[in-house]
Amino acid sequence: MDPPVAPRIEKKIEAFGDIRVDHYDWLKDKQNPEVIRYLEAENDYADFILKNTRKLQKKLYREMIGRIQETDMSVPVKHDDYFYYSRTEKGKQYSIYCRKKGSLDHKEEIYFDANTQAEHSDFYSLGLLSVSSNHQILAYAEDRNGSEVYTLRFKNLEKDSLYPEVIDSVAGGVWANDNKTFFYSTIDYTYRPWRVYRHVLGTPASEDVLVYEDPDMAYYVDVDRSKDRQYIFITSASKITTEVHYLKTSDPEKDFTLFAPREKGKEYSLEHRDGFFYILTNLNDQKNFIILRQPVSAPAFTQTVTVYEHNPEVKITGLDMFEDYLAVYKTGNARAMIDVYTFGDKEAHTISFPEETYTARGTGNPEYTSDVLRIYYTSLLTPETVYEYNMKTRELSLLKQKEVRGGWDRHDYTTDLLWVTARDGAKIPVSMLYPKGFKKDGTQPVFLYGYGAYGIAMTPYFSYARWSLVDRGFAYAVAHIRGGGAKGEYWYEDGKWLKKKNTFTDFIDVVEYLIQEGYTTPEKLAIGGGSAGGLLMGAVVNMRPDLFGVVVASVPFVDVLNTMSDPDLPLTVTEYDEWGNPGIETYYRYIKSYCPYTNVKAQDYPPMMITAGLNDPRVSYAEPAKWTAKLRALKTDHHPLILRTNMGAGHGGASGRYDAYKEIAEEYGFVLGIIKGE
Repeated sequence: MDPPVAPRIEKKIEAFGDIRVDHYDWLKDKQNPEVIRYLEAENDYADFILKNTRKLQKKLYREMIGRIQETDMSVPVKHDDYFYYSRTEKGKQYSIYCRKKGSLDHKEEIYFDANTQAEHSDFYSLGLLSVSSNHQILAYAEDRNGSEVYTLRFKNLEKDSLYPEVIDSVAGGVWANDNKTFFYSTIDYTYRPWRVYRHVLGTPASEDVLVYEDPDMAYYVDVDRSKDRQYIFITSASKITTEVHYLKTSDPEKDFTLFAPREKGKEYSLEHRDGFFYILTNLNDQKNFIILRQPVSAPAFTQTVTVYEHNPEVKITGLDMFEDYLAVYKTGNARAMIDVYTFGDKEAHTISFPEETYTARGTGNPEYTSDVLRIYYTSLLTPETVYEYNMKTRELSLLKQKEVRGGWDRHDYTTDLLWVTARDGAKIPVSMLYPKGFKKDGTQPVFLYGYGAYGIAMTPYFSYARWSLVDRGFAYAVAHIRGGGAKGEYWYEDGKWLKKKNTFTDFIDVVEYLIQEGYTTPEKLAIGGGSAGGLLMGAVVNMRPDLFGVVVASVPFVDVLNTMSDPDLPLTVTEYDEWGNPGIETYYRYIKSYCPYTNVKAQDYPPMMITAGLNDPRVSYAEPAKWTAKLRALKTDHHPLILRTNMGAGHGGASGRYDAYKEIAEEYGFVLGIIKGE
């Protein structure tokens, strides 16, 4: 059987001075039947290339599903007089949300079944699931195609009936204390949350009152509530600047009050306790953030007391307020950590965990008066674990650790934290997971993951799918490169704007280290990354295609120059604070010098699998499609190059848990087919 012809678009590549002509511009119009036919042809070609791995894919999928507890239940969370939890059932794609009143021995009430809601949708995502203060009304928002455009509805939980109002294009929302007023944010044509409305339950959405609007395209608007339920906060934030308005939840019809006007480069967020605002901020260039306290009645940033000092090595990423304690979430040295500050003695301590690299954060802590902190914990080797930490006695208790089925034994594996010296002397942390007996003699395969953007730390986490590689002899590694947040804000800033190339050279330096030290060889090295991590994949294969055996680029942001030059596209203007504005010549020249799409050249490239989502609002499907087309036109090798577009999903791929594992199995099948010939 002859393969279907790989879709190939021959168009002239033009550049005139500083004005680029997009030679594949027509691919941006998904209403064009030719575009859909092109994407479907690419999918057909991918099917042909992957046909020899179909049996392996099915085996991988069975392995992955065989490791999870398909019928399972989360640890119940007490909220007032109710215990809330979710559970899954074998064969069902989505979670079932339940509660019990008064005691866990009481009858279960299913208040929301996502499987029922998703019954006639190929894609389904919940963006909001919020119960009113009296626990009688549920607000929920749904996306049915992956576009991240959510529709808001309200359900009477006592009567099991829907209210008539339906509100479209909602991003988020919170309840006031009167159990009838709901504040919600909506998106504009670029998918940017920009307005906040006040809705009164049972009234038409057309009567909702606009309470806030931010016309500045660089800012995203969010609405939230303080832990003690005393205040509602509207936060307008760019990547580097914030501005907060506040309102007492007991007075929902009054106007919001501005705390402090935006000042470029100044970030802050608010919490409340006992008449004081607690401010998480980078005030006075404290880049890793500090925590201040001031009276609510005082002008912004006056009468302040420092509650938590700045640490140049560790960034404060968030906080959780309790009546007597403050949980402080931090990131540094490739791990996410938790401190507990006690208001009584004004002292803090760090919660200890046994592993060198891990992720620990608060989860399910709605009770303001509680002495216990619920903690989510995971690492490369530790499955999702829920602890309860008594902040008074400092005792850590295990509530639940997810089971790993299929004969998995953690003692068959080991982890490590490497420190790789970059070409400019920076120390790059690399989290590693190996099967026992892994030989550093150049005979073993490695899968190296990278991201390196937005200050996101990518701290270690457990994956049920990953073992299908590790059990076949792979080491799995995460390169915590600059541009990410694994070592705090300074590490992030050293890999953005006009220092973005540090992200790419860091990744290449890690690869060269792994090869030099005998962990693997180029032929046995697989690399992967998604979104901004897909940009990373595109940049490094242009720079050093000889270093990689196979590449998986998921929803890759590869057309940086064109996208950042169009302010009408989703995300563009707010992304100037990440990549720079190409309307400024310095940034134009710099972005052009690394943009993966712009820098495709006539050279050999490794085997590549590229994925996209037709309804993706973050990275348009057209970017990976154009990139693939240009690679086909210019590359000089005969290695497989496939583009897989999910025609009914968005940025995150398939929404159902079973469908998501099928997508991973296809990617792993491609990798194993190339690296090991399976």
